[in-house]
Amino acid sequence: MDTALTRLVGVRHPIVQTGMGWVAGPRLVSATANAGALGILASATMTPAQLRDAVREVRSRTDAPFGVNLRADAADARERVRIIVEEGVRVASFALAPSRELIAELKDAGVVVVPSVGARRHAEKVAGWGADAVIVQGGEGGGHTGEVATTVLLPQVVDAVDIPVVAAGGFFDGRGLVAALAYGAAGVAMGTRFLLTSDSTVPEAVKAEYLAATVKDVTVTRAVDGLPHRMLRTEFVNALEAAGRTRALLHAVRRAAGFRRLFGLTWGRMVRDGLAMRHGKDLTWSQVLLAANTPMLLRSAMVDGRTDLGVMASGQVAGVIDDLPSCAELVERVMAEAVEIVGALSAGGASMRA
Repeated sequence: MDTALTRLVGVRHPIVQTGMGWVAGPRLVSATANAGALGILASATMTPAQLRDAVREVRSRTDAPFGVNLRADAADARERVRIIVEEGVRVASFALAPSRELIAELKDAGVVVVPSVGARRHAEKVAGWGADAVIVQGGEGGGHTGEVATTVLLPQVVDAVDIPVVAAGGFFDGRGLVAALAYGAAGVAMGTRFLLTSDSTVPEAVKAEYLAATVKDVTVTRAVDGLPHRMLRTEFVNALEAAGRTRALLHAVRRAAGFRRLFGLTWGRMVRDGLAMRHGKDLTWSQVLLAANTPMLLRSAMVDGRTDLGVMASGQVAGVIDDLPSCAELVERVMAEAVEIVGALSAGGASMRA
């Protein structure tokens, strides 16, 4: 299926696996790339040295194009950009809008720049700065998310920019791909659907909790770090939401103390990191501590399998997913469904016109 996305990045299918922290590592990314889709390596939870090693591991597993996701506001963003350029990575994806200078630096090196955004104005800004394409995530998407549904946000962005738009938030099958293409998108990006594959390194017991979740078990909460965060509802999330400020602070201190021992962090470092992640929001002290520890909260669940200690970022589609195919099986299934649906629509349209 040839679209502006497949032509831009050189993949066979208009499907992107998003850069999920602790989840989108070399195994998942290479499996996605070998399946003909665009795999995105999550670098925010890696050191620069680990990023270089991860890129080389992906390269050893596949000859297909892949990308790297990074935070534009990271203190070492330029160092990570240099690694991407030196290692010949095809695509740079950003969780936050990169600066005009970073976009220019990457484009000058021949890297395709694809920021992720959650609002039309952000898409217009990065398009004006030279981004090659944009991933637009609606409120159904997992992790930090917005309030506007994909079906409302996507057509707004498609109408506003002249670069390829990739739709994210709520996609898991061929029907969704066809719907996104009908809206004018050049492809879809999926996170939770790729998390729930046999190629994902997330512990099997954690995958089982995702598979057991209903749509109502996926919630948006500000209780963790003050920002809207879509995740599975757990006892930890319930406790934070039910707690007053004092109890919430006790929960946060208890969690922070555990992470401090595990990862050698100081209290001062955690407070500084939390305050840096406020993004202008008026956070409580419990949210400041938990904001600093959000990567570790995710790691506890997604790597260590400790869902009682961590959080489980999730798109709403977790409530309708019930299997763990390989990446190859998933991509093949999505594309087969999409082709069948397009054919059926064409046949129906022809008969109606007759």
